[in-house]
Amino acid sequence: QVRLTESGGGLVQAGGSLRLSCKASGLVFRDYAKGWFRQAPGKQRELVAAISSGGANILYADSVLDRFTVSLDNAKDTVYLQMDSLKPEDTAVYYCALAMSYYTNTFYRTEGDYAYWGQGSQVTVSS
Repeated sequence: QVRLTESGGGLVQAGGSLRLSCKASGLVFRDYAKGWFRQAPGKQRELVAAISSGGANILYADSVLDRFTVSLDNAKDTVYLQMDSLKPEDTAVYYCALAMSYYTNTFYRTEGDYAYWGQGSQVTVSS
């Protein structure tokens, strides 16, 4: 059974930092590209960051560029999202997701590409 378990969300003041973790089990972690999405109240879910299975290629949403960093630890089957300089508009439920990838340098932009999803982590940034 495939499972993605997220941790690390919470409440933080504007300008602060949080790190989200997403640990996978039940699959071969390195065979999958990874993504982080978020959904704010009343808004559609959007891509925050995507990383290829090998970790070499990364895409960030313009809104988080230079503030968020996605990284992999294949030994721990875990993908991270380091969030710095947080803003109130970053408040959302954050989801990790995995997409089967036949190419180590490919990342995926759309929700439909992702087969497995974490349970979601609430991130709240106060002003």
